[in-house]
Amino acid sequence: MTGPLPDVVIGSGPAGVSVATALLARGRPVVMLDGGRDLPADAEARRSALAATPPEGWSKAQRNAWQAGQFDAAGAEVRRFGTGYAMEPAEATFAETDGLALRASLAVGGLSNFWGSAMLPYRQEDMTGWPISATDLAPHYAAVMDFVPMAGVEDALAPLFPALPMAGRSPILPGPQARAVLARHRPSARFRMGLARQAVAAGCKGCGMCLHGCPWRLIWSARDQLARLRQQGVLDHRPGAPVVSIVESGSDAVVYRADGTAIRGARVYLAAGVLGSAAILLRSLPGMRELTMADSAQGFLPTIQTVRTDGAPDRVPFHTLPQIFAELTDPAVSPHTVHAQLYGWNEYYERDLRANHGRKIPFSGPIWRALARRLVVAQIFLHSTHSAQVRLGLAEDGRLQAEVRPNPQTLDHLKAAAAAMGRQLRLSGLQPLTFALRPGAVGSGFHAGSTLPMTVAAGAGQSDLLGRPAGWRRLHVVDSSILPAIPATTITLAVMANAHRIGACNPS
Repeated sequence: MTGPLPDVVIGSGPAGVSVATALLARGRPVVMLDGGRDLPADAEARRSALAATPPEGWSKAQRNAWQAGQFDAAGAEVRRFGTGYAMEPAEATFAETDGLALRASLAVGGLSNFWGSAMLPYRQEDMTGWPISATDLAPHYAAVMDFVPMAGVEDALAPLFPALPMAGRSPILPGPQARAVLARHRPSARFRMGLARQAVAAGCKGCGMCLHGCPWRLIWSARDQLARLRQQGVLDHRPGAPVVSIVESGSDAVVYRADGTAIRGARVYLAAGVLGSAAILLRSLPGMRELTMADSAQGFLPTIQTVRTDGAPDRVPFHTLPQIFAELTDPAVSPHTVHAQLYGWNEYYERDLRANHGRKIPFSGPIWRALARRLVVAQIFLHSTHSAQVRLGLAEDGRLQAEVRPNPQTLDHLKAAAAAMGRQLRLSGLQPLTFALRPGAVGSGFHAGSTLPMTVAAGAGQSDLLGRPAGWRRLHVVDSSILPAIPATTITLAVMANAHRIGACNPS
């Protein structure tokens, strides 16, 4: 390659494409490296065939076949399009997991290949003590929204999230359960609900296959922006062997891959996801023996809808992404926002009820089917202050060792949040089943990071405002690893905006 040295971006997930977009806008040449995992050809053929027919024409056998991949998955594995290509198995990343449910990805587009599409910015109230503010991120939220579609409306959530104006946008059609809940909602100073904001393109068919892979790929993935940049001919994408380590000199930095190849760049922007970045950092930073990762604890609160709805929740058209966002800002529960995502009917509910209770009550199938159609589940997230931490070290074979350090107050905070949230949901026709509150495993919400938190003057185990570890000038970490904490509200949009902010800067 002739001309100036390129900037090297490691990772093609949301943070990677965001920083690359900002760098390219500055006229910088960019080389992007990722693991290159992609949807297998047979799965792509199944997706294409399903997308060729309107959902009204799908047979029950076609629906069941499309869903079988996820239902047949082992443990915590997440599959889309019938395959787990986008999630690395635990043993590929960890020598020891200690029950950590978080997983890495080497796929093109990273974990955005199977995420739930929920998008919110961080509130300034949850960024107290950070070296950057919501105002600093605001123009970069706007820049991200230039290439990420956003479904939603301007509603009762607007005062809490002014950095994400929804005027002029259109929602995915909410289901009858969500419509009934929101029709009864009266916002208060401490509790607000509104339609979920989702990164979903226009044209949703309402097929209900969101949790198994949208046949039309309308749920945004970072691979969409990557494809756009490649088509424009401005990005040098080099999928292949994973990155092992990074070495910096005074005038450049060198990235070493597992196949022995090396790529030299003017600067390196590390966006491999919190686990991938942790492994690379531990192999690259002299004297660093461990990193401490923060998690946003989450749990599931089932509720029963007690009011009539204007239709069946499982009748096409419908979707199974989060339908409602609920925000609790009650200092008696937490000094931070408690965020919940409410899900209406999906095919998991009946299966879960039958698996847990069906054998105990013979011939009870119709009961569970009817109950499943009245279930609305709130997935509640807490700020990392109330959550476990995870020590990440490096095993001799180069994989990570995880040691979960529980927060003894997490369950109490989750119960308090569920109780307060439940009291509010009851006013909108949802009866909370607080006895059935189910805490999630550490990392299971995939809202984690803060292994190398940003600060004004970076010391050991920290990074500066441009994501540079102490003592480094040409390595910039740009994913969730550098967030000072993990607020309860959704993580992806804030990570993307912060990565874009760093890429847009002209560092000295």
